[in-house]
Amino acid sequence: MADASTVIEKLQSRFDPAAARGMNDIFQFHITDADNYYLHVQDGTLDVQQGEHDDPSVSLTTDTETLKGVMSGELNGMQAFMSGKLKAAGNVMLASKLTSLFPSG
Repeated sequence: MADASTVIEKLQSRFDPAAARGMNDIFQFHITDADNYYLHVQDGTLDVQQGEHDDPSVSLTTDTETLKGVMSGELNGMQAFMSGKLKAAGNVMLASKLTSLFPSG
């Protein structure tokens, strides 16, 4: 099973700078069974940091397995949210942009 840092590293390779043009947002990931990470998406760039951001645009709380499933496309993010496997706070609509920022392919 992949750990959270591996899932986060894979996101970097899948990042679509074109989808991030004009954005300036912080995606905080609270991973219940691993370290926390945040992604700073700013006008076509991606900066990944371990830890907590002071003022994230959206915070997502989940476990490694759910994160892996959602980011690989095997698990629908909205279904994970509705079933309680994924919790979001802040600008929740921003979370729906993750699939365009990190297309599976």
